[in-house]
Amino acid sequence: MNIHHVNKNFTVYNNKVVQGDFIAEVHPDGSMTSNYMSPVNIPQKRTIELKFSINQKDNELPFATNHQIVVKPENGIYNTPIIEFGNQHIDEQAGIDETLESNITLNVKLDLRKVFKAFDEKGYYEDINHDKITQKDFKGVFMAGNIAPLNFDFENLGENVQLKDEDGDHIYELSININTFDENKFVKPEWKLTKDISQYPQLKTDNELIQALYNMALEETKLLSEDDGTFRTGAKWAGVWTRDVSYATVLGLGIADTQRARHSLLKKIKRDRIIQDTGSGGAWPVSSDRTTWALAAWEIYLISGDELWLDYCYKVIKNTVEDDRIIVFDNNSHLYKGESSFLDWRIQTYPRWMDNTDIYSSLNLGTNLVHYQTLRILSQMAKLLNQKEDISKYSNWANELKTAINTNLWNQEKGYYNQYIYGRNYKFSSPKSESLGEAFSVLYDVADEKSNTVIENTPTLTWGIPCVYPQIPGIQPYHNNGIWPFVQTFWNLAVSKAGNNNALEQGISSFYRAAAMFLTNKENMVADNGDFMTALNSDRQLWSVAGNLGHIYKIFFGMNFKPDHKLYFNPVIPNSYQCKMELSNLKIRDKEFTIKVNGYGNKIQSFTVNGEKQTEHSVSLLGEGKVIIEIEMANNDFYGSTNVVANKFHIATPQAAIKNQELLWDSVQNAVKYEVYKNGKLLTTTTDVTKINLDETNGEYTIRAIDIVGDPSFISEPIYYKPQSGGYLSFNKYKCNKTVSIAGAPAGMIELSKQKNLDVEWNINIPEEGTYILFFEYTNGSGPWNTDNKCANRTLWINDQKTAPVIMPQRGTNEWANLGETNRIKTQLPKGTHHFKLTFEPENENMNVDTNSALLGKMKLIKL
Repeated sequence: MNIHHVNKNFTVYNNKVVQGDFIAEVHPDGSMTSNYMSPVNIPQKRTIELKFSINQKDNELPFATNHQIVVKPENGIYNTPIIEFGNQHIDEQAGIDETLESNITLNVKLDLRKVFKAFDEKGYYEDINHDKITQKDFKGVFMAGNIAPLNFDFENLGENVQLKDEDGDHIYELSININTFDENKFVKPEWKLTKDISQYPQLKTDNELIQALYNMALEETKLLSEDDGTFRTGAKWAGVWTRDVSYATVLGLGIADTQRARHSLLKKIKRDRIIQDTGSGGAWPVSSDRTTWALAAWEIYLISGDELWLDYCYKVIKNTVEDDRIIVFDNNSHLYKGESSFLDWRIQTYPRWMDNTDIYSSLNLGTNLVHYQTLRILSQMAKLLNQKEDISKYSNWANELKTAINTNLWNQEKGYYNQYIYGRNYKFSSPKSESLGEAFSVLYDVADEKSNTVIENTPTLTWGIPCVYPQIPGIQPYHNNGIWPFVQTFWNLAVSKAGNNNALEQGISSFYRAAAMFLTNKENMVADNGDFMTALNSDRQLWSVAGNLGHIYKIFFGMNFKPDHKLYFNPVIPNSYQCKMELSNLKIRDKEFTIKVNGYGNKIQSFTVNGEKQTEHSVSLLGEGKVIIEIEMANNDFYGSTNVVANKFHIATPQAAIKNQELLWDSVQNAVKYEVYKNGKLLTTTTDVTKINLDETNGEYTIRAIDIVGDPSFISEPIYYKPQSGGYLSFNKYKCNKTVSIAGAPAGMIELSKQKNLDVEWNINIPEEGTYILFFEYTNGSGPWNTDNKCANRTLWINDQKTAPVIMPQRGTNEWANLGETNRIKTQLPKGTHHFKLTFEPENENMNVDTNSALLGKMKLIKL
């Protein structure tokens, strides 16, 4: 029996996967069985954890701090004591080692009187995140928890967990059945092919595991195929999502079903621009990775050779790129702003203090590499369409971006790229790895001679490559402490390109273990233990299915389409995975291919097309007919080291404040020292105190904690300290329509919409020449803080010069009293009177188009 991979947690054979007592096995008829059981099915203890949420936000207690309730039911019912909102309740017997009975009716009482007292006395309640909630903005209180059917997915808490106050005494109540059976905690015990998959490329191999998992992926492709000709996103998720279908198309669905992939992409166009359909605070421009669509559109062109498709996509991508150049390009760093590509659940990837404008202003590795590859593709499209000026224009933009990525994001000490650059008035690098971006740096030729360094140094785990490393403490697995099969596939593609046998064997095995044990292509898994019970998961997730197919098409067969209308081959097969493979019924344009590969290695010994040997390992896609390709590998060994590490959580982010000319912060567990920064520069390092005296100059302060091996926390939320007079200006005397139609709007705000105040002008006297940071107070209650598409955008002009975009993301549905601050704009201003203007320009259109509204407050200027 052939063994493909062995590590301390699992072993992959050619017909089964063994993980301790769990076995996933292929049977002679091609079916599979698995006895895998998630560790979450260990009997629940009596101590459960609860947390409450106003307006579906994690805003009651400090991060990862929960109420601990010991449930001792009588006749299947348990009544909690009255829990005061914002005051952690811990039962005396918390942690008791007793098993909880199933199907308990839990009656919960929550005291919200202090919240309503704050409404009456101050006009608002200030939550743990320092956001102000008015009584008008109060939409309800919800319960989260660690026991079925509860969860800690705060922004998706529904009516089933909403507490009610029927008698108006501000004691809210909820009755809910807990510790109930949840089918999502279990995997099906058997998979057997039941759908007709004959329309797709057919694989025949003597590796039974690969054969079964490929057929399973084709069946799931069929199940994801909707009647309207598109791909749905997953078993749980209907509809087409831009980045999901785009990455899936690139990985393998573009080959398996070119027409359906193309039709799905067409669903993601509006105004001849790509739609950013998901992302924090109103999608684009907080999230800016919609150009993943360009990667997929290019793949479809290379496969199909369709000139009309090329012409159409060129127009769409160019329009999108030109808008992005104005709104999300950072002229200082020459990088693009925006949320981490696909990592769009902000608490999973960013420090808790960062809001949506902070995320917009951050500079992420993966997102920038998507923009880079898009610019390269646009330049190549321009060449094919004879758009001579655009060839050099977009090529130059790409080259400039490549330089900026290597200049700003490369971490020489770690040997890979930093996760992102973040901060407020001053910027810092997060030295964590970000695996999708690390993979793209190799695949898209940004790392160049550093490619092997990236592959050998990026941290991986026995279960696979985590989305980020190290992890944020106190966050349930999803992106954080998570492994995603589609990311693993991109990593495996990068590894195969770099020629690293050890990393590729590990990566392929990690992917196949999960698919075999779960008997479906789940969206994600826990980095700690390889389990599928994360914060949110789904069977047959589109890009995971595509990753399964991509291992066959793009790694084992090494297929690569190029603009010269040829299909190139460069199979990369680890020694342990050597086998015979045949791919038939591969229909590309007017040709039908049968491809046979035998052996192992990353070099081809012989390449035969219809019985004739060729020195070039490619075949033309022009013409028609049947083509038989036979590839004999050189059976060469290729090596390379990997950085397999134990999973790690970095230490918590310090919480800082300034009182009486002292900078104070809470002690952080496992911190051996603290670094204090003023205006972006290290001011002091301290090991034994958690406060320092401040001098008499204005400045921005932040702190980060360092653990015993030198790994840092995130920086604390920056605090601007102003002991000196001057240097900080505030202004709200705008020339505009002052009437506000939004009920409950804070005093002094002005309404911006597509019908009102399209131009807002004002003059201000600058008392001293210098470099200033400019931003505005604003509110945007058009939608939730975590999704939707109504981010408000405007353009700032200074002295009739277009200066910068002003971004006003959503802060909560109908939360028009929830004040935030826009992105920071750095500008040089001489002494004297200056004319300012906010306008609505064509590039300020958001993804909703109809609603682009906010309330504008004071303009603020900080002199650096």
